[in-house]
Amino acid sequence: MTKIAILGANGRMGRVLIDAVSQHPQAQLKAATVRQTSSMLGTDLGELAGIGKLNIAAVADLKTVVDDIDVCIDFTLPDALQANLDFCVKHKKAIVVGTTGLNAQQKSALLAAAQVIPIVFAANYSVGVNLLLNLVKQTVKVMGETADIEIIETHHRFKKDAPSGTAVAIGEAIADELGRDLQQCAVYGREGDTGQRQQQTIGFATVRGGDVIGDHTVLFADIGERIELTHKASSRLTFAKGAVKAAMWLKLQPPGLYNMQDVLGL
Repeated sequence: MTKIAILGANGRMGRVLIDAVSQHPQAQLKAATVRQTSSMLGTDLGELAGIGKLNIAAVADLKTVVDDIDVCIDFTLPDALQANLDFCVKHKKAIVVGTTGLNAQQKSALLAAAQVIPIVFAANYSVGVNLLLNLVKQTVKVMGETADIEIIETHHRFKKDAPSGTAVAIGEAIADELGRDLQQCAVYGREGDTGQRQQQTIGFATVRGGDVIGDHTVLFADIGERIELTHKASSRLTFAKGAVKAAMWLKLQPPGLYNMQDVLGL
């Protein structure tokens, strides 16, 4: 059994992660945290997730159960990442990180922690999205030098970062394949007289509305033909199950920074 702790139990993903861990026959939920000031502190995790009592209460920290944990799963906010990494490094615990919107300093913190502990960091834990990334790379090899490439993503109204971490990951994969620097060639918005599109650019379009879990389309538009690769998520459980799969895999790995492509053997 892989013993798992969830950091940030009362968020949208935290609640689904409780469900996903509980469903997995080889995973065991040992603890989950909420903020010290949260009204959910002490609440049964199963009731918090809407799956019935689990007889495990939400806690403010993992100090009392740290010796009984194999892997932590963190889908909290960027501001909480450093403290979560520090905890895992101190206690030599593996961690799966699904927090998006990280800045350069926070990404550097991941690299530093990965010298000591195994970490899986991915913008998206869906199996389908990671297959999409592979298909995108294949398409870039054939059409990347001539086609105009645009990434269109849609998420719910509550999402705070834009473009999505998944869209950025797709853009980075494309840029790497083409030998370009995404920071130099990305175009994140167009308005007014922008002039003719430059073929070397990679465009991003962000849509926010309603309760859309996450849709991503990569458009390769050439003269006379175009290819569109699309992934649509209809349930957060897809991401949660992928994160649990990553936790199971990570338990057996040496220190290092891994991604979901590594987990899936892609």
